[in-house]
Amino acid sequence: MAAESRNLLSNIRIVLCRPSHPGNIGAAARAMKTMGLSQLYLVSPKKFPHADAGAMASGAVDVLECAQVCESLEAALEGCVLAIGTSTRQRDLQTALLIPAEAAGKALSEAQGGNVAFVFGNETFGLSKEELARCQALMTIPANPEYSSLNLGAAVQVMAYELRRTALAERFAQPELDAADLVEVERFYGHLEKTLIEIGFLNPASPKRLMPKLRRLFSRTRLQKEEINILRGMLSAMESSNNPKH
Repeated sequence: MAAESRNLLSNIRIVLCRPSHPGNIGAAARAMKTMGLSQLYLVSPKKFPHADAGAMASGAVDVLECAQVCESLEAALEGCVLAIGTSTRQRDLQTALLIPAEAAGKALSEAQGGNVAFVFGNETFGLSKEELARCQALMTIPANPEYSSLNLGAAVQVMAYELRRTALAERFAQPELDAADLVEVERFYGHLEKTLIEIGFLNPASPKRLMPKLRRLFSRTRLQKEEINILRGMLSAMESSNNPKH
């Protein structure tokens, strides 16, 4: 594998949200190392560190030892320019779902400009609506509809394989120019919600009706740093005009 492809894989982050079983964490670490991935982030794991994780990791204990444990998905996505969430609930989503090969191409394209995260949910409940809302793209593994239950470690293995296969083939486009860091994007959403409440456009009693739709709208555009600055400048101007100094 060329050095450039290895570098791109080093920019891929696997994020496991609220994993229940430490053995699945170890299986994910093993799946990652076999395909050349090393960044493992855990959001509020139920049991970690744990002997079962080490046993399932086999020769990938180094990936576990370097794993970052975070209290929130927002913290796990810090430093990323793109987050791709995984879901099997297609009918509950109002956006197109990528398949692993498509997600790999998109991820490696963006990995040329920064870290990209693949976000996996809890083994039983998957990702919450709030967690899915923090992802700019969504992916599903097209399993047998009559038995679509896929083990967390196996799901990570499928995605890790597609990433390595795509990196070897070098079938990915150039990245979006100056894509905004996801922390900057979340600050924009916070600023947007605050401003819309102040001008009376958003009902603070039911922000979950409008804000997810606005998140989907802006996620489709893949906001860049300059665009974030322009939008936040507009919001500040709206706030000033709505609260003139006396």
